[in-house]
Amino acid sequence: MPESAPAVPRSRAPVAYGLVLLAAGGIFAVTMGARQSMGLFLSVINSTTGLGLASISLAFGVGQMWWGLTQPLAGIVADRYGAGRVLLFGLLLVALGTALVPLMTTTFGLIVAIGVLAAGGAGFAGPSVLLSATARLAPPAKRGIASGIVNAGGSFGQFVFVPIAQGITALAGWAIAIQSMAAIVLLALPAAWLLRGSSAQAAANAAAAAPSAAPVHAETTREAIRRAMREPSYLLLATGFFVCGFHVAFIATHLPGVVAACQLPPAVGAWALAIVGLFNIVGSFAMGWAIGRWRMKSLLALVYAARGLAVLVFLFAPKTEAVVLVFAAFIGLTYLSTVPPTVGLVAKFFGTAHMATLFGFVMLSHQIGGFLGAWLGGKSFEWTGSYDWMWYADIVLAAGAALIHLPIREARVPVRLAAVPA
Repeated sequence: MPESAPAVPRSRAPVAYGLVLLAAGGIFAVTMGARQSMGLFLSVINSTTGLGLASISLAFGVGQMWWGLTQPLAGIVADRYGAGRVLLFGLLLVALGTALVPLMTTTFGLIVAIGVLAAGGAGFAGPSVLLSATARLAPPAKRGIASGIVNAGGSFGQFVFVPIAQGITALAGWAIAIQSMAAIVLLALPAAWLLRGSSAQAAANAAAAAPSAAPVHAETTREAIRRAMREPSYLLLATGFFVCGFHVAFIATHLPGVVAACQLPPAVGAWALAIVGLFNIVGSFAMGWAIGRWRMKSLLALVYAARGLAVLVFLFAPKTEAVVLVFAAFIGLTYLSTVPPTVGLVAKFFGTAHMATLFGFVMLSHQIGGFLGAWLGGKSFEWTGSYDWMWYADIVLAAGAALIHLPIREARVPVRLAAVPA
């Protein structure tokens, strides 16, 4: 049974809109904070279990893949039955999977805790549902800045969670730190109620508000997916987002390992991850502002090109603490700033009726790249004793992503459906 979402009185609309952004940003903060800070514990999990870096990286890689696979399913359920229940279920799974990590001593156990439960929960409470709910509840003119604000919430979570996890680890040990993060995730449960309602209800309300319009056959989810898969611009967008996933997962999982390989203190790795989150807040807000002024495909091409240039400079620069932190800051500016224009293009192509579903498939492409970034990072280090080949791959993929966004057509994709007889 779909969730009820009563209409908000006109006088209270600004307050409700602000609460929507706060709720979506808060949920994204706790899920991203819990997931992105797990890279801090990769080394200690390895030393505690003796499983090897590649095996543990496989659990992280499965998590990236499963996070992506759950997003289209979460989007379909949210579009039909409402976002609130989907988000509630996802938050509970994130908390459960995170709490179980210190208890797992085998590769299979880590895959279940990190790769299935925590990552699957983060998929159900992830950007496909959060950003589509925001797009549905936000005024059309404010969707760009709204997606930027929600995206910044995820970055804020990373910025806050990483030093908290590092501090609790120093005081009480890594197991208590991970389970404390699981408890913090539960604090976001009330926010799911504010995002209740579905895109199907929004479309029905819009139709009821314009009874004089000619009745039109409502596009089903299957028809929307089929139409998207035939659209070249949508496929190019999803391909570019694959590259984003590769970059983000590699950095989130292995940046502390990169710092350790440079013979720098572990605290530098923690601060580097926190700075990535802090500067991504700036990048997300800036991108939300820029969407209303420049073409989204051009902004995406610029972000990928800048990311590749930053990696190239870092690769040949001396690996000092200052260089690592400056690199983290620059990567942070481009880290998840790809999300608002990607969401914006999906909404521009197809509208918001099936937004969670169609953006969910784009996120699936992102997380296939994320699986390869997380897993190959560990394999590359085992094979070569360094992360250099991963940086080379980052540069090549960034250049390719910058180029494939240029042919994208920023226009509404027409619905080729017959009108329903009066």
